[in-house]
Amino acid sequence: MHLDEYAGLTVEELSSIVEEFKRSKNAVVLGHNYQVPEIQVLADYLGDSLKLAQLAVETDAELIVLCGVRFMAESAAILNPDKKVIISSLEAGCPMADMATPQQVEAERRKHPGALVVSYVNTSAEVKAVSDVCCTSSNAVEVVQAVDADEIIFVPDRNLGAYVASKTSKRIILWEGHCYVHSMFGPEDIQLARGEHPGVRIVVHPECPPDVINEADFVTSTGGMMKLAAEHDELIVGTEIGLVERMNREYPDRNFYPLSAFAVCRNMKMTDLPRLAFALEHEQYVVEVPEETRVRAQRALVKMLEMSPGP
Repeated sequence: MHLDEYAGLTVEELSSIVEEFKRSKNAVVLGHNYQVPEIQVLADYLGDSLKLAQLAVETDAELIVLCGVRFMAESAAILNPDKKVIISSLEAGCPMADMATPQQVEAERRKHPGALVVSYVNTSAEVKAVSDVCCTSSNAVEVVQAVDADEIIFVPDRNLGAYVASKTSKRIILWEGHCYVHSMFGPEDIQLARGEHPGVRIVVHPECPPDVINEADFVTSTGGMMKLAAEHDELIVGTEIGLVERMNREYPDRNFYPLSAFAVCRNMKMTDLPRLAFALEHEQYVVEVPEETRVRAQRALVKMLEMSPGP
């Protein structure tokens, strides 16, 4: 079927088709926490970037469908050279990942010959290939503490890097990258939310600006936020609204409020059911990483996984 034919089907019809393709093709659908609710429901596993990377290594499926953005699918392909990895939308990139190039990273390394490069997984395969180790928002502090260097070039998220710097005595050289969704939050959002929901605790993502982090009750990754959701009857959540939708679906007897209803990642929302069904039928779009780049990037990702507990 063509994509426009899939677009004319109902959610129920598309869901049935996706499930049948998953069975017949021995496919696994890995979905990020920011995906639209229909994708979240059909995903075999949901998680943050670290969990998806771990699951990509653990799966026995022959076909990995990554519902997220391109750098996530690249990570799955880097870690699984013998499996086919597809992403349903070629346009689903990450603006922050585009804020660092391998040439820029290597130039910065030359300025600081004693420093190691810790790259956030929100980077291209090429940047991972010139990095010493990768990290995610859930393990960035632990990774930086574990590497054998007192000086760290942290690429590319300035806010996450600043958060890490506040938790370590090591010198963190910050990049000028940022997440456009998390950077939109300000301390006024915290104040407004506290006024609307008195007594409700606030959790924010470490990609948020420092003045927002300083006002929050908790700071953690989306995976960490889901753990908090299991422990609290109410939370105000400072991240992309897809996670809040997941929380309210999985815990319908509790109340989770977005710090801002405008916190929407348009790149994450490029994946929908028609595109997922089309991608499964035609097994496209295949994500391929040149072997030399893949091998070098794999080293940085494997080091990260070795420093992290399993999924």
